[in-house]
Amino acid sequence: MSAYDSPAVQALGSLADLGSRRFWRTVGRPIDLDGDEHWLRAPRATGSRVGDAWLRAWADENACELRTGGDTGLLSNMNVLDGPGFDANRLHPLVREFYEHTTRFRMEVWMQWNPLAWPAAEVVRVGFGRRVDQLALPSKPLDVAYGMDSDVTVLERPDGSQLSAGWLRTLRSTGEHVYSGCYTASTLPGADRASVHVSFPLEKGNVQVFLRPDIGDDGSLTLTSGRGGFGDNGCYAVVDNGGRDHCARAPLHEKFHLYVDDEGVLRTDHELNVWSIPAARLHFKLLRIA
Repeated sequence: MSAYDSPAVQALGSLADLGSRRFWRTVGRPIDLDGDEHWLRAPRATGSRVGDAWLRAWADENACELRTGGDTGLLSNMNVLDGPGFDANRLHPLVREFYEHTTRFRMEVWMQWNPLAWPAAEVVRVGFGRRVDQLALPSKPLDVAYGMDSDVTVLERPDGSQLSAGWLRTLRSTGEHVYSGCYTASTLPGADRASVHVSFPLEKGNVQVFLRPDIGDDGSLTLTSGRGGFGDNGCYAVVDNGGRDHCARAPLHEKFHLYVDDEGVLRTDHELNVWSIPAARLHFKLLRIA
């Protein structure tokens, strides 16, 4: 049993999680996930530890079957993002292949935190991320020196179409969970085309990120969750506190740039900002292994 499984740590963690849910309820707004805010309907963890149990619960809720192993991707077809200003057929073949056949790739990772943001990141990683096995971004460069392993599980509807995909990422050096996310494409209220929708299940809630896709002249893909109002691309915290769902935009903004370098290697630059303050930068080298 790890230190995070001790009754004392779990009790303190439960109090902290309750305080967090009450905070988001206070700063957020009531929502109806079966009504106007159905676009925020996303999986939740089945207990305090996230792991992958939410996959079965989400599949059962949506009458889907789970498919693991084989040649699977985060999105079944990048054309689900097509709309004014976006044509997936313009993407570089490797960029498109990564999203449609994610299991063919292995990731090498480099990470650097803003020194001002590092202490808070370490507190979140140790006090929250490792305890619940979710959103535990590494805080030290050597933590990712051996790269990350990833498992993709597809949720298939009865007609064989893909509802979403679960992507579980762990540190290759220690086996610790980095995050467990649900990937799909969703269209926000009033939007003219779909966004990449990533949900991170938590007990009695989740964190969701909506990313606007854009294509560069070189076939690269940029995904952005910027500033905006409620219903725009960005980061949202959804919580169930007292039997009523509440949601608030969180001041986290991300940018992903997937591109192929001069040597034909697929790479990703990831920027994470808190408000307008740079918090962390990650670089991924995506190697095709299958």
